[in-house]
Amino acid sequence: MDTLTGLLDGPRARGAFLLRTVLEPPFALRIQDRAPLTLVTLVRGAAQIIHDTPVGLEPGDVAVIRGPEPYTVADDPSTPWQTIIGPGQVCTTVDGVPKEHLGVRSWGDPAGAGTEMITGTYQVESEVSRRLLGALPTVLVQPAAATDRTLVRLLAAEMSGNDPGQALVLDRLLDLLLVSVLRAWLAGPDTGVPGWHRAGRDPIVGPALRLLHSAPASPWTVATLAARAGVSRSLLARRFTELVGEPPMAYLTGWRLILAADLLRSPDATLEAVARQVGYGSAFALSAAFKRERGVSPQQFRQRTPEEHFTAYAPAPSPVVVLA
Repeated sequence: MDTLTGLLDGPRARGAFLLRTVLEPPFALRIQDRAPLTLVTLVRGAAQIIHDTPVGLEPGDVAVIRGPEPYTVADDPSTPWQTIIGPGQVCTTVDGVPKEHLGVRSWGDPAGAGTEMITGTYQVESEVSRRLLGALPTVLVQPAAATDRTLVRLLAAEMSGNDPGQALVLDRLLDLLLVSVLRAWLAGPDTGVPGWHRAGRDPIVGPALRLLHSAPASPWTVATLAARAGVSRSLLARRFTELVGEPPMAYLTGWRLILAADLLRSPDATLEAVARQVGYGSAFALSAAFKRERGVSPQQFRQRTPEEHFTAYAPAPSPVVVLA
């Protein structure tokens, strides 16, 4: 697989929370749901996402918001909070009074309000996808002119019905919308795109990265990797470190442990089996590497809740990015 496919395969919606919200200005929603990733697309009206820096949304814009830190969606930064959205997408007033839904997947003021938006919330637990999340800006906005309007229309139309299999269809449409925004971001030249993605397009490093991703359990050395990539050992080592930011074997170690962390979430997976799948000769070798990298043993890692997993490795804040 290519590097991007491997990373995008993680953030896949499974019963994602989708909601159509209609609001009459002035409005201000304080989002405290701790979700790792949220998509917001504005259907009509105007809104601002207020994290560290307010960023405006116009009809057709799609925003990808990286959690788990709280943020505000409002008509204006000065509007006081009126609604709190907490974990589990529980909506209350600022005084804690529950807010009623307008109907299936719909909430807010009566139909016909000035602002309408669709929100899709992921509960991402994959370590692989966290590598991608860690590179994302806090808020990533794709303008309407660059957005696939067909996907947005299909998503809105599907949410208005209640046909069999609706949840599955909505999950896949949400995935497609997310991937379309991420691809546009990764294709940009100056939007904080991570080095490992740029390296994937390099004629020397790209083949080596694909080999590591497709066969992480193979007994790679810099020499065998260089031979398979058709370049000298010294050239690959120098170029890989320059573009990716770390030597090939250090990158491989990190990738193996990311995959191991995902596999360890399965209660049926033994440490010995996980070690073999990711290229370690024994459970002891994997356990030592895992604790050295993560600061906890595989057993302690398994005992953490999904919230603890995400909080422990939550990425540092980064700026808002508005795509051209």
